[in-house]
Amino acid sequence: MDLVNRISGHFTDSTQVKLKAMEVLATPLSEAAGLMAACLKNEGKILACGNGGSAGDAQHFSAELLNRFEMERPPLAAVALTTDSSTLTSIANDYSYEEVFSKQVVGLGQPGDVLLAISTSGNSPNVLKAMQAAHDRSMTVVALTGKSGGAMSGNLRDSDINLCVPSNSTARIQEVHLVCLHCICDAIDCILLGVE
Repeated sequence: MDLVNRISGHFTDSTQVKLKAMEVLATPLSEAAGLMAACLKNEGKILACGNGGSAGDAQHFSAELLNRFEMERPPLAAVALTTDSSTLTSIANDYSYEEVFSKQVVGLGQPGDVLLAISTSGNSPNVLKAMQAAHDRSMTVVALTGKSGGAMSGNLRDSDINLCVPSNSTARIQEVHLVCLHCICDAIDCILLGVE
């Protein structure tokens, strides 16, 4: 096996998927950033959730907002629902794993807040329940998915935003998710700081 060629192929594939995603996602990404910036301006917060690598993305995103991205600015209100092991395990133990995010959304979410729901397949049951809880709390959902968008795409409202990466490869979808999150962070900073 020629690992150099295999690795080069991954870079090529990743680049091609990112370019295709740029064509499809640039406009909805700008809309998602505008929605989140408006939420933050109105003293709302962004709640983020996902499983596995998507949990890491939720944490990465909230860290970029709470601390800083590339520009100096005050902290922004963002919470990753994936980080409190006592909360996660108590909900999973007392109820079910499907409710680990939705119960937190019910407890923390307020009308006008935004839920960033991340799932490469769009079919994670606990993320779907979090979306329903967000809708019940009069929150808006930004869904970050891939493949066909799965069940999440079918559960979005007109006011929600669907960011579906045009790929069937989990690795490529995750790579584009990171670029999307960085684009949103940068755009939020530009909006809030008045950068042209």
